[in-house]
Amino acid sequence: MENIATPSIEVLLARVPMFSSLALPDLTRLAHAARKVSAGKGEILFHKDDDCHGFYLIVSGKVKLVLSSAGGNEKVVEIIAPGQTFGEAVMFMDKPYPLSAHVLTDSVLVYVTKTSIFEALESNPLLARKLITGLSIRLHQLVQNQEFSSLRSGKQRVADYLLRQLPAEVGSSHSPSLVLPANKGTVASHLGITPEHFSRILHELIEDGLITVNGKIIRILNLPEIKRLLDASSAGPGTVLR
Repeated sequence: MENIATPSIEVLLARVPMFSSLALPDLTRLAHAARKVSAGKGEILFHKDDDCHGFYLIVSGKVKLVLSSAGGNEKVVEIIAPGQTFGEAVMFMDKPYPLSAHVLTDSVLVYVTKTSIFEALESNPLLARKLITGLSIRLHQLVQNQEFSSLRSGKQRVADYLLRQLPAEVGSSHSPSLVLPANKGTVASHLGITPEHFSRILHELIEDGLITVNGKIIRILNLPEIKRLLDASSAGPGTVLR
């Protein structure tokens, strides 16, 4: 880890919703205690059972949070993108990390120490409420994702995932494009399906004229039909949702 110019970290932290209530002196103190982390593709930021002394904010790049089995299999729990944070919940629990964090692409992150957060909490109760709100939203999203994965078909999971990757400003565009945040194997693990199943579903969507695929770039040709897949709670006559 290396130090970064304080003004740069102040600007980055000020963009995080949980820190928007901090007065400039508090934000400055937090920034002074933070550090920049430059990590290359494939690097592991922390392993399962490592002690947690803070949390991360992604400035650029992507990180996957992974659960690994004794047999070497892994389940991608979440793919973290720029502007997102991770590690806050474990930091407050005073327990080791329950999973590991693997860098997917060359990344720059800001590491915020637990000590500096606790000091900021003592002087700003509103920060505590924002942290609780943020963690609650993350938990709710995790439950929703697990529920969706358990109750929906593989094709519905893929359709939902593609829609969630679309830019917020896509509006009524009839042929929006998106870029997969990781390779197909990683995305498949995140969705709870095999890479082969994921590739087969993409091929079916291509054959149905719903999408085109060029590497990691996916163009949706029929947005209403992709959305309709999510509403098919069960397969009707002559319809197969794998």
